[in-house]
Amino acid sequence: MLAFPSVSTTPFAIRHVMIAVMMAGLLFSFSPAVSAWQESTAQQESIGDDVLLQQVSAKGVAFLLNKGQAADGSFSKSISPAVTALCISALIEHNVPVTDDRIQRGLKYLESHIKSDGGVYPDGSALRNYETSVSVMCFSRANQNGKYDKIIERATGFLKGIQWDDAEGHTIDSEFYGGQGYGSHKRPDLSNTSYFVDALKAAGEDPKSEAFQKALTFISRTQNLPSKNNPMEFAKKATADDSGGMIYTPVGGGESKAGPSEAGGLRSYASMTYAGLKSFLYAGVSKDDVRVKAAKAWISRHYDLTTNPGMGKQGLFYYYHVFGKTLFALEDNHIVDSDGKKHDWRRDLIHQLDKLQQKDGSWTNPADRWFEGDANLVTSYALLGLSYCDSPQPTKKQ
Repeated sequence: MLAFPSVSTTPFAIRHVMIAVMMAGLLFSFSPAVSAWQESTAQQESIGDDVLLQQVSAKGVAFLLNKGQAADGSFSKSISPAVTALCISALIEHNVPVTDDRIQRGLKYLESHIKSDGGVYPDGSALRNYETSVSVMCFSRANQNGKYDKIIERATGFLKGIQWDDAEGHTIDSEFYGGQGYGSHKRPDLSNTSYFVDALKAAGEDPKSEAFQKALTFISRTQNLPSKNNPMEFAKKATADDSGGMIYTPVGGGESKAGPSEAGGLRSYASMTYAGLKSFLYAGVSKDDVRVKAAKAWISRHYDLTTNPGMGKQGLFYYYHVFGKTLFALEDNHIVDSDGKKHDWRRDLIHQLDKLQQKDGSWTNPADRWFEGDANLVTSYALLGLSYCDSPQPTKKQ
């Protein structure tokens, strides 16, 4: 029988790694006693959140490593190489060494999609911004001793080159200006633009740069908040409930995946509101700025982890990912909801994902929109969300 040192007397940073190793070993043993222990809800409720976090994370990591990856290093390549980038990022965030052969095979698979223009996408792709952005984040996480410096630099240059701006015939007065879509001539939207902003931050771009500030112009125009930053008509028709939240795109009068409001405006929804708020912060917008305060107020009014508020179960795991990443960036350990109840968002996310995890360690969304029926994609979202739950104070992650 294996013997381990006492967890309670070990410093947190060491405990974090040690528990993960312990759990991974137990998972691979497939012991009936261990399975029964893991599946006992009462037992899980009695243990500490940090231990539960390691249990849930270790099972997700084991799924990706043992069931999710193909022999060529890819994950769900029939969907997009972006899934491989997200899965490798999730594994690195959960302490799988970059030197591990499975990580290296995944990175080589991504490298095989690097094009002469610097972008990272397959031939004929309509998802070039998305695929290149998540690849930049993945290569940045794996960038030991500057190995991927050139790849990151060229990919970032490619992304800046497909951003809607004057060069594309859209001045600052255009509703396209500063945004990113699925390709260089596709309508921009907040989801793609937020991925672009994430990539800029991962690459170490100055928030005051032109690319960041152009993106900020577009993102401000997706907010249900009429101001000098957003003159769009839909914002002027925002209800009190929608105020401060975000929609999908301001182009063509605006579109929200949550639909129109009863007042003739567009309904805000959570996944885009969190993505927009995070992008504000990454672009250097002060927490005292009215845009940040309004987005935080919307989040407080719609705090929920059983749904993607405004969208029900659709896009639920994308929401969990951006939920964790945004609140980590906000540096608030608690959210106070509209009833005045104080929520430890890290604990809430850990326990919600524990409830939804399948026996094989994966997650999937029965509301299969935006490919959330794919176990690899959804498991990567869940693990990335959990990666922001391991410490009560922000320290290193972007």
